[in-house]
Amino acid sequence: MPESPLFTAAAIAVIIMAVIVVAAVGLRVMKSYRELGTDAERATYNTLHAASRAGQHLRNGLQPAGAAKASKQLRTLLGCDALAITNTMEILAWDGGAEELKPHLMNLAADVLSDGHTAVIPASSLPHPHLGNDHDSHGRNHSQVHSAVIAPIRAGSRVVGVVAAFAPSAGAGLVRATDEVAGWVAAQVELAELDASRTLLMEAEVRSLRAQISPHFIYNSLNAIASFINTDPARARELVVEFADFTRYSFRRHGDFTTLAEELRCIDRYLLLERARFGDRVQVSLRIAPEVLSTVIPFLSLQPLVENAVRHGLEAKEGPGHITICANDSGAFAEVTIEDDGVGMDPEHLRSVLAGHSDGDHVGLRNVDARLRQVYGDDHGLVIETAPNEGTLITMRVPKSQPGHDA
Repeated sequence: MPESPLFTAAAIAVIIMAVIVVAAVGLRVMKSYRELGTDAERATYNTLHAASRAGQHLRNGLQPAGAAKASKQLRTLLGCDALAITNTMEILAWDGGAEELKPHLMNLAADVLSDGHTAVIPASSLPHPHLGNDHDSHGRNHSQVHSAVIAPIRAGSRVVGVVAAFAPSAGAGLVRATDEVAGWVAAQVELAELDASRTLLMEAEVRSLRAQISPHFIYNSLNAIASFINTDPARARELVVEFADFTRYSFRRHGDFTTLAEELRCIDRYLLLERARFGDRVQVSLRIAPEVLSTVIPFLSLQPLVENAVRHGLEAKEGPGHITICANDSGAFAEVTIEDDGVGMDPEHLRSVLAGHSDGDHVGLRNVDARLRQVYGDDHGLVIETAPNEGTLITMRVPKSQPGHDA
């Protein structure tokens, strides 16, 4: 049965639309390619793109999984037949051909690991057990004769591994490029070590805060609990439970972050135990916006501030004292303030404390301030307003969105 003119017209229209769409996509691709500019600009872009992708895989230092992924990008940068990354003990990654040389690499790299000088090894000095036309399933010729450039990866004064590039010849360009790639890998390793050091420092500061809690607070809390055992056993049992919950939270061993809600629960238990000691001398007001309760904050970053208000603000004050804790939604940030009407402190002494020039009192303030700056940057340290006999107002601002931090 012959096709109708309407059907034919529709088919032609569909074909024309398809051609237009393909042409539009092609023009967009060509335009985006032209926007990269000259050949030199495109080469620069490709180099930076490969380096950026490789850097993502070396964030944890010289680890096998990351090195294996980074080696693919780095071999593209060097344009060599094969590239290997090692630590001081073993090969972490090998990308490309020349695999007949793989069993010999650590021996070849021994002098580089020892003296830290780049080695250029000509093909005549390398073992080549298989000569001929031996190709693998990817078309790579494993029997091709190769030269090697082996450059040290330095972290400070230490040689922590090597980058080895294999090519038919080792010209001056390949030697310089391999040295540069090894230096770039070294920079990523040093950054990873710096991150690890910062993590250890944060853990040490948390341990310091826990040590600050344990001597005086535990002793005073147990004394307060003991004072109720004969006069009010039910109250003593309640305080024991609160004390157990507080210490369980404060001395937990997992995670550097918590939520604002969890930290406020810890503070509530802390204040309940302190009110058992001070009675009506400690009065507390809370104004908390529900929408910020899930905000992630560094573990034990609020409790030391409240403890500072009790110990250094109200304990030395005659008569009752008042602490106000507020948490507000401030756009992209959660803003927490802790204010007391206690004895305050000299601003010059406070600056000395925060700079680490004064030991002893207020170590909690210094540690919390340092941790906030390490995690969020110098713009997010504590803001403290105080003066003798004028009380103290402490403000802390943290981002509400923190994709890299899990409570």
